[in-house]
Amino acid sequence: MNTQTLFDRNRVILSHFDSYSTALVFARYGASILASAPLSESAAPMPAPADAADQYAAEQYSPSAVLDALVVQAGIDPAHVKLDDDFQQWMSSDSGPIRIHLVRFTTLDAPRQAIEPLGGVFKPISDMRGLPMIELNLLRQVFNLTMGG
Repeated sequence: MNTQTLFDRNRVILSHFDSYSTALVFARYGASILASAPLSESAAPMPAPADAADQYAAEQYSPSAVLDALVVQAGIDPAHVKLDDDFQQWMSSDSGPIRIHLVRFTTLDAPRQAIEPLGGVFKPISDMRGLPMIELNLLRQVFNLTMGG
């Protein structure tokens, strides 16, 4: 499966949490927090599709494949990121289900230069005004997961 097809069915939220200062920041790309493209306006939350367990769908939505593609696309050092398996969100769209993945940077500081190739900048949740409500709800879920657990 090529990278473009993979990102047609998957999006990624990139975050960094500094446990010392409790600063949580997210990569923002203009008017979206989702790499590699924002959701369509018709997107809505949904449960995981029943066919996500079949072999083709499992490959199509594979978290490790998405992480590998993101690492290559942005030139991120794979030792500096980890996939958060506790975050599993799905969205319906006109083109079919989209899985949202959470990837956390594990570096001491937020690696601002790592997301520049994607057109991103790190911002705290308080600087996310103006994002679509569906993305703000995703940020709230990541915030609760990070701070609560």
